[in-house]
Formats: sequence, structure tokens, C-alpha cells
Amino acid sequence: MMKSLLLFLLFISVTVYAQDAPKPYGALPSKRQLAWHDIEVYGLIHFTPTTFENKEWGFGDADPRTFNPGNFNAEQIISAAKAGGLKGIILVAKHHDGFALWPTKTTEYNITKSPYKNGKADLVREVEQAVRKNGLKFGVYCSPWDRNNALYGTDKYLAIYQAQLKELYGNYGSLFMSWHDGANGGDGYYGGAREKRSIDNTTYYDWKNTWAITRKMQPMANIFSDIGLDIRWVGNEDGHANETSWATFTPMAPDGKNEAVPGQANYPQSPGGIRNGKFWMPAECDVPLRKGWFYHPEEQPKTPEQLFDLYLKSVGRGAGLDLGLAPDTRGQLHEDDVAALKGFGNMIRNTFAKNLAKGAIIKASNIRGPKFKPSLLLDGNKQSYWATIDNIHQASLELDLKSKQTFDIISLQEFIPLGQRIEAYNIEVFENKQWKKIYNGTSIGAKRLIKLDSAVTTNSVRINITKSPVCITLSEIGLYKKAL
Repeated sequence: MMKSLLLFLLFISVTVYAQDAPKPYGALPSKRQLAWHDIEVYGLIHFTPTTFENKEWGFGDADPRTFNPGNFNAEQIISAAKAGGLKGIILVAKHHDGFALWPTKTTEYNITKSPYKNGKADLVREVEQAVRKNGLKFGVYCSPWDRNNALYGTDKYLAIYQAQLKELYGNYGSLFMSWHDGANGGDGYYGGAREKRSIDNTTYYDWKNTWAITRKMQPMANIFSDIGLDIRWVGNEDGHANETSWATFTPMAPDGKNEAVPGQANYPQSPGGIRNGKFWMPAECDVPLRKGWFYHPEEQPKTPEQLFDLYLKSVGRGAGLDLGLAPDTRGQLHEDDVAALKGFGNMIRNTFAKNLAKGAIIKASNIRGPKFKPSLLLDGNKQSYWATIDNIHQASLELDLKSKQTFDIISLQEFIPLGQRIEAYNIEVFENKQWKKIYNGTSIGAKRLIKLDSAVTTNSVRINITKSPVCITLSEIGLYKKAL
């Protein structure tokens, strides 16, 4: 009797325990970072007097009257971005040339001195309203380097820069990102001085207190820079992360430097991240739609095929894709850019419209319990997931597709609120009455998109998780055929 009772209690305790969620592993994403992961693809708009000078970087000496778009149309730009599948827009509200696209109180070098709308314009407002009208998220970039301001390089400039951030944070609604790059001083106009000014980028911008303003005024804005705090630069402007890609990272100073700050970080490790890094700090892969960030009439946009390839190598490696959009002197995206974005958006939508694994029967070699059953891998809900019991760090999933399916893209997603756990896996298909390995992988993370060299046709797929330091979680599986 006593023995039976003990066995029953043991069974109950094991069953209840197995229904508990797995313990988190390593650095974890915040609420704002999880929201960023959902956006996946967004844009970065460069449009200042530099556009009208046909330059990449303005010197800071352009007459404000240079900025005079013939037919600025924020709706045209944002509609094209939306057609391209972009879910967010970051506006460069002030680039290194120092020209502010809003009627700021911090500098005379701003849009009120432009003939556009007779000095009554607020281009940040126009873009922000078009972004929200189209259901996209809005973010801003205000360059800390200012090649126009006479006070740049002195101890009086920081207050100006911080005041500009406060205006942008306080007047344009909620932001999904506050974007920062590593440009830190050099040649400039500087109020007519026309000289080179150098600053100590480890101290000059007082990032600790400057970013405290971001956290206070825009708590859901992800801070992007070489060193995060939320999103790290991938370390190149080619639009791709490493094939093995970790969302965790520990910013460190590069060789010969003392501190990790924007413009000064461990770039060799940025493309792949750092396994078991101290912080959840996924990569942004930023790349211009054309060759340059600003519009140049002699350049052509990337093709939809090129953009799709970048999507696979950025979003498909757990990172985000940030496409540089460059309005022309009219203040619109060129027709070629609009066509490229539309083609890219259609390719994404048509490719991922139908999960060929939907309706499959999945058998798992281990199941944590009914709340973590493998059928949840096909429910289209990232918040549900399959998991193994704590001491099971290797497991297999077998998908019976019921009929033969032809696919060339495999999608896997971990349940990242509990961390990035899986370190190695392989995928097999049943072909000619035997299992054939078609892929060996390492990291998965938020999303792993595996593009096969050629399409396969099968009615059975097996996914083998071969290495994980803790029990396994997986939230979604997808099989897709790339649309032409």
C-alpha cells in the first residue's frame, strides 16, 4: 500500500514537473528586443542637402536653400517600403552634415531655412505620419557628429546633441529604434572654421547618460550601435550575418583601444556574435538599396533576387535587415527602386504564403509534456513551443507530410524568450526507401532559413538536434518553395 502510494506520488510529481516551462538559458531578450525581432525588415531613409549635392557625406557647408525637393511625397516612399515587406522606418533626422529635418530650437541649420514649404516644413513629422498611416513602426537617427556646428568638439556641444534627441523623443510618438553609428569627428565646416576636429569618442558623447535619456523618454526604443545596447551592428554594410549566428554578444574594445563605444568595438566578432555572450544583442544587417546611402542618379537598386538572398542571410540567420532608402531630388523613391522593392516584397510574400508542412503528423523522440507537444510546431504561433525534459539535450522530430511535397527552404525557430539553446543539428529526408542527410547546421535562434542548393521532393522529413547545453525548445517549423 505504502509502496503504491509512493509510486503514485512520484508519478504525479514527475508529471507536474514535466509541465513546468524549461528554465531560461543564458542572456535573454527584453520586451523591446522581442518586438524588434518581429519586425525583421525595416528601412533607413537618408535625405538631406547632401542628396542635392550628389555626395555621400555632406561637409556641413551646404546652403540650407539647397534642400528644396520639387515634389516631396512621404506617402509614395512609405507605400513603396510597405510593398517591399518593410515593417519599420528609421528616418535620418540629422546626418553628419548637421542639417536638421525638423524645426529644432537647437540650431539655425534646419529645415525652416529651406525654401521647402516656405520654411514651414517639418519633414520628420511628414514621414512619421505616413509611417503610422501605413501601419509601420517609426524610429530616428540623429548623428552625434555635426560638421556644421561651430561648437562641435567643445564641451558645449553635448548639451545641444542631447537636446536634439529630447526633441525627437518627445514630439514624434513612440519609437521602435534610436539608431546610432560610429562616425566621430574629422573634417568639417564647423561654422566657417573649415578644419579637422578630433574628439575622444570614449567620453565626449557621455553615452551612459545620453542613452539614459532614451531609456527614460522612449523605453520601448531599441538602441542600435556598434555596441548595442539592444541591437548591435553586424560589422559590415553588405547586408548579411555569419552562417553561425549568435544573438548574444559581449562588447569589447578592439586591439589597441581601452573601451568599447560606438565607432570602436570588436568588429571581427560582430558578424557571428559570441556564444554565451553577456548580453542578448542580436545583429542588424544594414545595407543600402543602391550602392550608396544617398541618391546618386548613376546607381541602380539591387534586384529582387539580390534582396531575397540578403533576407536569407540576415533575417534567416536570426538578425534584422535594414535597407537604406534614398529619395531623389524630387523627394520620392526612383521608379526603379519602387519596382525593386515591390518585386522583393512579392517574392517574400509568395514564397512564405504556404507552409508545406502544415497538417503534417510530427513524432518527437522526447516530449516534456502535453503543454509542449510537437504539434505546436505547426500552429503558426511563436508563443507556443515543443520542449524536451530537462536531462534530454538531443532529440529528433519526424514529420510525416502525408503526401509528397517539393521544397527548397526550411525554416526553424527557437523559443527565444528562454534564450538561444541549440548548437548543432542536421536535417534528413526520406528518399529511395532510406534517410538522406541534406543539411548540417549550428545556430538557430529567432529564425533560421535554410536555402537548399536544389529542391527536394519527399513525404518525410527528420530534424535531429544533436547538441544543446540544456533541454531543447523549438517553436516553429516550415517548409517552403521559393517563388520565382
